[in-house]
Amino acid sequence: MVNITHKPYTLRKAVASAIVRTSKVETIQAVLENNVPKGNVFEFARAAGLLAIKKTSDLIPDCHPLPIEYAAVRYDTDGLDICIEVEVHTIYKTGVEVEAMHGAMHVALTIYDMLKPIDKELVITTVKLNSKEGGKSSFSETVKDGFKCAVIVCSDRVAAGTRTDSSGKRIIEKLEKLGIDTSTYEIIPDEKSLIRDKALHLYEEGYDLLLYTGGTGLSPRDVTPDALRPLLDVEAPGIMEAARNYGQQRTPMAMFSRGLAGFKGKMLIITLPGSPKGVEETMDAMFPTILHAFKIREGFGH
Repeated sequence: MVNITHKPYTLRKAVASAIVRTSKVETIQAVLENNVPKGNVFEFARAAGLLAIKKTSDLIPDCHPLPIEYAAVRYDTDGLDICIEVEVHTIYKTGVEVEAMHGAMHVALTIYDMLKPIDKELVITTVKLNSKEGGKSSFSETVKDGFKCAVIVCSDRVAAGTRTDSSGKRIIEKLEKLGIDTSTYEIIPDEKSLIRDKALHLYEEGYDLLLYTGGTGLSPRDVTPDALRPLLDVEAPGIMEAARNYGQQRTPMAMFSRGLAGFKGKMLIITLPGSPKGVEETMDAMFPTILHAFKIREGFGH
């Protein structure tokens, strides 16, 4: 199965449809008037569809088991066609497209089974996904032309050359996948004055995004948030709350992060953990949704 442990929980929806094509008006009339010998077609098929939705991961090998938060089966008739629509919702890390289609197919098969004694020329057709919502694809954002981004590594040991940097480079790799070039990449020691001065310099240079890695913990030398907080015009605590929540779903050690995020003018400053794993998890939690903050900030200026 595909690894989805890095994905965040989001509300995900899918709508699928199918058509059962009958061969005569009498079949449609029997369904609508509830005169089918096997029973109420729509209610039996609805129950079958709900069961199929819940059992999708048992029958489709690569599907992940997931909680079904909402499911609905709707019907319409169009001439000789019985039109089926199935809608499924979940709050999870992967979508429910297959669940919706699986439900639509089983509704159609149940209708077929119930009608075959009175109509020998039934056809199931046009099983398809109509729409889907949720996940990062629904929150994708792009950056403007000339977007300037800086990655600053705060570490005494890396600055002294006794350890190589991994975290800053992983940030750059993640940004590249989002189509964001890193204009500045620097390593500095854990000194408040240097951390603060670097932010002020990049602000004067017109940078849009400033990402610090390191110095967000509880040790005496972890001073990155303390150096940057006084510079912020607007703090955005929800950003780091989301990152910490994401991290704590993977390790309880995330509770020790003191990271912060906010704007100085129109420059967004974010502090990330110093560990490579912490950096990856924080980037996965924030991007690409975090890029929407720039549109919000621009709106405040009008």
